[in-house]
Amino acid sequence: MSSPASLGQTEARNALIAGIGCYLMWGFIPLVFQAMARAGADPFEIMAHRTAWAVPLALLLVLLARQGRQVMAALKNPKVMGWIALSSTLIAINWTTYVIAVNHGRMLDASLGYYLNPLLNMAAGAWLFRERISRFGMVAIGLAGVGVVLQGVALGHLPWVALILAFSFCGYGVIRKRVAVDAQSGLFLECLILGPIGLAWVLWITSQGQGHFGVSPEASFWLLAGGPVTVIPMVLFAWAARRMPLSTMGFLQFIAPTMVFVFGVMQGEPFGWLRGVSFAFIWAGAAVYAAGALVERRHRNEAALSAVAPEPGLLDDPAEDRAR
Repeated sequence: MSSPASLGQTEARNALIAGIGCYLMWGFIPLVFQAMARAGADPFEIMAHRTAWAVPLALLLVLLARQGRQVMAALKNPKVMGWIALSSTLIAINWTTYVIAVNHGRMLDASLGYYLNPLLNMAAGAWLFRERISRFGMVAIGLAGVGVVLQGVALGHLPWVALILAFSFCGYGVIRKRVAVDAQSGLFLECLILGPIGLAWVLWITSQGQGHFGVSPEASFWLLAGGPVTVIPMVLFAWAARRMPLSTMGFLQFIAPTMVFVFGVMQGEPFGWLRGVSFAFIWAGAAVYAAGALVERRHRNEAALSAVAPEPGLLDDPAEDRAR
């Protein structure tokens, strides 16, 4: 029989695998959207298939998790559904902006948006939830701010794509934090709101002879993949986040934007020296943020140990010592 320690180590390892897996999927997802575009689909058709095919998969996962009662309770609560409708709107804006960006040579802007997101979340936490920002956090936000200004100078205008992505996802996170619905059930409810709209759009463009699903096996495959690539990483993230230290997630969340950044450079997007300097400030802010999360975790562990550590000589039985 496995010991509690070994079970804990196994769960921690599985959580790490799930966390890495979800961010790797999010890192590769632009290539999926680009494959859909090569098959002829525009961003709105991509979004329509993404939301429509996500509904049955999200429903299956809710049923497997036995969260049907929670979903029904939310559906009967107008206030909860009002918040879910707002979160659905924000995530639709985020997803659509992202699809447009990666299919129109703006992957560097997209990566910038998701580098900014954790720093923006920190600022929102302090403003809305009275969460304390550490000195590491202040430095990280300051470095990111300089990076955004330099990015604007390099582009000749504000980096609107990055800012829309960062603020829409931050707003989405704030709303979901306020709604007492599990991540998996909430995702299904959001898909349930967006899915019929997506399905209606698919049926309409198909009736006009402009749809691409069924035109070729390749187009059908990639459009059908919109459901799994939407739902699976979200489920992996939700599962891992509940079982993984915040500092670890702080490091992992930079995997996806780094991959998107590399893909953008490889695909030949403009990347002058000033834009490089702006990203250097963003990366420095991300590094300070991750270091701050690590230091905070270490302090919490030390405080926990000092709070429960017995005085020398009080535990004479090694077995009892281990039990404590």
